[in-house]
Amino acid sequence: MNSLSRQRLCVALSLAAVSLSAFAAEGRSGVALKLIATNLTAPSILTDFDGGRVLVAEQVGPVHLMTPDGQLRPFADFTSKLKINVGKFDERGVLGIALHPKFAANRKFYVCYSAEKRAGVPAVWDHTMNISEFTAQGDSADLGTERVVLQVDQPYFNHNGGRIAFGPDGFLYLGVGDGGHKNDINKEDADMARGPHGNGQDLNTLLGKIVRIDVDKPAAGKPYGIPLDNPFAKGGGLPEIYAWGIRNPWGMSFDRGGKRELFEVEVGQSRWEEVNIIVKGGNYGWNLREGAEWFNPKKELAPLDKPYFDPGPARFVDPILVYGNLAAFPTNGQGKSVTGGYVYRGKALPQLTGKYIFADWSRHFSLPQGVLFTGTRGADGKWTLAQLEPESHAGQHIAAFVWAFGEDKDGELYVLTNQSGALGNKSGKIWKLVKSAP
Repeated sequence: MNSLSRQRLCVALSLAAVSLSAFAAEGRSGVALKLIATNLTAPSILTDFDGGRVLVAEQVGPVHLMTPDGQLRPFADFTSKLKINVGKFDERGVLGIALHPKFAANRKFYVCYSAEKRAGVPAVWDHTMNISEFTAQGDSADLGTERVVLQVDQPYFNHNGGRIAFGPDGFLYLGVGDGGHKNDINKEDADMARGPHGNGQDLNTLLGKIVRIDVDKPAAGKPYGIPLDNPFAKGGGLPEIYAWGIRNPWGMSFDRGGKRELFEVEVGQSRWEEVNIIVKGGNYGWNLREGAEWFNPKKELAPLDKPYFDPGPARFVDPILVYGNLAAFPTNGQGKSVTGGYVYRGKALPQLTGKYIFADWSRHFSLPQGVLFTGTRGADGKWTLAQLEPESHAGQHIAAFVWAFGEDKDGELYVLTNQSGALGNKSGKIWKLVKSAP
């Protein structure tokens, strides 16, 4: 075993020890979930709007304005623009919404959604992911103002990513999954029937990447510009790439305090769910690594002691937190699929200040058993993981599938759930994290 393999194995063992230790709950958390809105289908996004209101998107197309007391009114409906399988489990749909940093003046906002394939896409591929600009007129979106900013062709229905956010630098960030094929099989392998594989480490595709673009200063021939300090702005890879080695980013958000860091979660293949802090030029390892272990694309539950192909001089950014997937660790794993959240910067729950609040979608794919977590950074920079048990919900899970989190203008957080785990029925709910009763 070479020195790089030893180093990575030590890191993996350290993370495993943390991940598989008995989870300590937060004690008496002082936190409750307050029901704010109901009768939704798979609510996927909640983001600040104006006047104390928030935007709430359903993955199947409708977008609502929600008042603080949970009243919903129509804002937009993207249903006719989507390629989606309503009533079934599907990772396509309305996947991201972000307001322009100068929204109050220009009324521009951006939506990432799954559209039919654009012209020229191979017939066996599944769809095209659009990132489009729209303008709001009063309290409604004018869908006729659509300007398609960026398109990413997707070979499969899953691992799309699609979360978008404006950074403190004013640029738009987009998380893109690896394309969806199991294990992101390397291009040199035989299984290439439906499209590209090995996308995470391929710098000539946007699949498996964190993308950063300038929506305000289009470059010649493009509807967007490239930030001058993007890692490959001058060559060596696609200029839109900000970070790579990404599998399935089901959550991405900037910390509105502290160092304004970009947090992203990574749904693992079979062993590890992870939380990352994204840095410019960072390689997060997929599909050479899952968590901080060397990944085995031929036998996914059996990690390797060295990379399955030589990464050359590549160095990888380790996750800040991992927890075991129940597929690999049936007795002490903690879930099936991580759901990204936010660093808490509100005022109502000071005990959570500075903690990263996130979840597992459900401990069981067919039963609603979502779990809430906190990640806490210590004085030494190391992160610890704990389960957050709302006092309003007895037990170790919240009896719902956790689809997403949201944040309002005050930094208060919301949990978006449904009961079906699919895009059917109206079991979707929005909960607010609040102080529990004494």
